[in-house]
This record gives sequence, C-alpha cells and structure tokens, in this order.
Amino acid sequence: MIHSLLPLYLTVGLGASALVVGIIEGVAEASALVVKIFSGALSDRLRRRKWITAAGYGMAALSKPLFALATGPWLVFTARFLDRIGKGIRGAPRDALIADLTPKEIRGAAFGLRQSLDTIGAIAGPLLAMALMLAWSDDFRKVFWVAVIPAALSFLLIAFAVKEPERPSPQSSPKEEPPKLRFNRATMRALGGAFWGVTIAGAAFTLARFSEAFLILRGQNLHLEVALAPLVLVGMNVVYAATAYPVGRLADRISPRILLVAGIACLVVANIVLALAPGLVAFGVGVALWGLHMGLTQGLLSAMVANASPPDLRGTAFGMFNLVSGIALLVSSALAGALWHYVSPAATFWAGALLAAASFALTRFSTRD
Repeated sequence: MIHSLLPLYLTVGLGASALVVGIIEGVAEASALVVKIFSGALSDRLRRRKWITAAGYGMAALSKPLFALATGPWLVFTARFLDRIGKGIRGAPRDALIADLTPKEIRGAAFGLRQSLDTIGAIAGPLLAMALMLAWSDDFRKVFWVAVIPAALSFLLIAFAVKEPERPSPQSSPKEEPPKLRFNRATMRALGGAFWGVTIAGAAFTLARFSEAFLILRGQNLHLEVALAPLVLVGMNVVYAATAYPVGRLADRISPRILLVAGIACLVVANIVLALAPGLVAFGVGVALWGLHMGLTQGLLSAMVANASPPDLRGTAFGMFNLVSGIALLVSSALAGALWHYVSPAATFWAGALLAAASFALTRFSTRD
C-alpha cells in the first residue's frame, strides 16, 4: 500500500525531486540487502531462523506509522530505511528456512510459489490503496495509517503460526567439525565457485533493474492520475504472480540459465518500450514486460543460490548474495534518479536497457547448469 504511493507522496505531496526519490529508494533497498548477510549468518550460527525472521517483520511494522506522520522527505527516508532494515533482517533467514523445508528436486517450485504468494500481497495492497485514495480524495496520510494493520498482522502470523523444523546439530557427527561462520576468506571459499557465479550474474542483472518507483513516476510523466498510480504496481505484479510459480516448476526440469537469459531479454525490451512510450497504452505494455522479467528471474535466482550453496552456510550465502546485489541496486537507483533529473525520463530507461544487455553476456559466462 505504501510503496505504491510513496514516489508520488514524495514528489507531489512533499515537493521532493526524482533524484531524491532515487537516493531514498537506493539507500533503503540497498540497506535491506546488506543487512541480510548478518541476519543470514546469525541464523546459521544459532541454527534457528524463525525468531530472527519475526524480528524483521516486527521492525517493519513499527516503521509504518512514521510514513503517516512525516512532514518532509527526511522522516520518510528514516521510515523507509527502518522498513527496509526490517526486510533485510527477515529476508535471508526466511529464504534459508524455505530451503531447509524443501527437497532439492522441487526447490524451484517452492521459491516460485513464495514469490507468487508474496506478489499477491503486492497486488492487493495497491488496489486497496487506490480505492482508499479515491474514497478519501487523495489523502495519503489516511491510507498510510490503514497500512499499519497488515504490517502488524504479518508479525503476528510469523510469530504464532509458523513452526520451525528441527535442524540436526553439527556436533552430532564426530568426524566433522561445524564450519566457523565468519566473514573471512575461508568462509568465502567454502561458499564455492558455483555460488559466486550466480552472485556475479545477480549483481550484473540488478544494475539494470532499478527501483519500481521509477515505473510509477513514468506513469505520472505520461499523465496517469495520482489516485490511479497504484495500478502500475498492480499490473506489474499480476504478471509477476502469474508467472513466478510456473517458471519455478519449469526451472526444476530445464536449465535455469535459459530462463534467466529469457528474463534479461524481457527486461531489455521492457526498458526500450518504457523509454519510447508515447502514452499510457504503450506504458502498460512496458509495465507488463517488467512484471514478466520479475517472474522469470526472482524466484529462479533464489533457487539457484539455494542449490549452489552448502547447507550449513545457506543463510550466509543468501546474505552475501543480497549484499552484492544491494550494492548494485544502490548504484542503479541513484543513477536512474540522476538521469531522470538531469537528462530525461526516457534516458533512465535507455540506460537500463543498455545495462541489461551487458548483463546478458556476463550471465552466460558466470553461471552453469
């Protein structure tokens, strides 16, 4: 609900520039991804993942009222930062927990299902936000207060409805000592070449995939009404949700690299369409293609990380993958905001197309079947 309105709240409601939006989104999202390395490694060390995940959902819930109370961009930045830190705390332990629960032969389907269910919320939230904006005459703050409710419910759900499986203690095998979970060269080597190949590919791809906030700003640039702005994320996430699970199942049967390359190709075309869009119809096509590339890649990359990483370092692996991707996302969102502010909206998407095309070549050499 908040994410679908935040770019316009900053620019229309608080008078911030697109460059400020890019910096806020880049720092916030990158912070979330960087924090994942610590929470993931902690979940490996403690051999418990549920309550670390719950702490992340709780922090995100506590940040929500700040959006409604904000009177300037910097309190929004603080709220967004805390919200994404919460996401970072929960992200790697949650994904590692899914991997712990799931047999390898259906892991692609499991992560695809997780992406689809996550995206259903990303559809329902903007739709509710749009309905409330229309009912309350574009009152951002009232909508943000309503968003506190599902945030609190998410914490209660993970705390009381999720049961963590027992994980065997590494001390149970006298012949093997548990790996020391430290951020040193030995740990990085223990993650393995296959994992680092997936990580390099993911980072290159993330450089080309800046924040979806710029999709919303592009819609406004093409005269989409403020109250209808959440439809941008709804359209993208409908395609995303519809494709993530089937793609995950397909990844269990064919080479994941084929699907990853197809996703990169979709991103190239989406950026070109969004750069050239003369009106809202072409813009809608670009948004749909953006959703298709998300469905083809996001659950797939998670499954590739899970399959390429040692089980005892799985939380650390997800955290490291997201650390590298977070740095790439910070750079790409700041670049997108600068190009939008100093050149033109179209320049942002042309740059995205070029970076996606460059990541295509790198992916072919850094990943293997």
